[in-house]
Amino acid sequence: MFTNLLKKTLRPKQISSLASKRFSFLVANIGPEEVYVRKEFLTQFEYGHGEYEEGRWATVKSKRERALLFETMLIDYGALYDKLPISAFVWRTDVDPKDLLPLDYLQLFDCLSYEISVIKKSFCNNLNVKVLMKNGKLYEGIYLFTIDFCHADPGYLNTGYCEEPSEHKSYSVIKLNNGQFCAQPNNRILWEHISLIPAEKKRPYFKVCRTEYLCESTSGRWELEPNDEFLYKSKIEKAELEKQEKEKEARKQSHVGEDKNERI
Repeated sequence: MFTNLLKKTLRPKQISSLASKRFSFLVANIGPEEVYVRKEFLTQFEYGHGEYEEGRWATVKSKRERALLFETMLIDYGALYDKLPISAFVWRTDVDPKDLLPLDYLQLFDCLSYEISVIKKSFCNNLNVKVLMKNGKLYEGIYLFTIDFCHADPGYLNTGYCEEPSEHKSYSVIKLNNGQFCAQPNNRILWEHISLIPAEKKRPYFKVCRTEYLCESTSGRWELEPNDEFLYKSKIEKAELEKQEKEKEARKQSHVGEDKNERI
């Protein structure tokens, strides 16, 4: 309903402008996380293996059907280096390169859309987690922030799956204890909370959500009549109120009849 209203009242450029105020297109700001860039990623893997450059994250880029790409300020050079995958980073340098996980472990799925939102979930802030990787092992870490995807512009055809209930996923960026970072969907993460979540957790029985929930039914059972009343009522509500009034009046008449009989 809201989408149709936008199409009728706004031009495409206006719609795009409105969408951009709520969602980032392609690039979004992230916190200046302290990182070390694996030097081979800066030389197209020609040299620098096992060496690192100090940096700070600046932004994250989302291209549909591609890996997340991070923009990093390289401290010693004053250079802002763009388009590195999450596998290019560690947060400590005392790691064995042989133990580092590859990109397809750290980020299971490619990005779903060019339009993203980056938030830090207050409830999950700094919570410890365990992440299930492709090798079946659980890797411990700490939650940093979340990247989510959408199709924000109703002026263009949605050709992706970012808003399909069974296909949509958000990525929690985790600082792993093994020295790396990862971006994982919710179903690969176990959350730890000392006072709330028990150490021995139940095995989830949940199934993937495949339902698109709608509040406005097309069945026609709940309809509003055109009027300017602030406290408007549907046909069903009006019929129910009329029924209640009739029952109230009938009870009133019944009491009147009882009173007359008692006086007689």
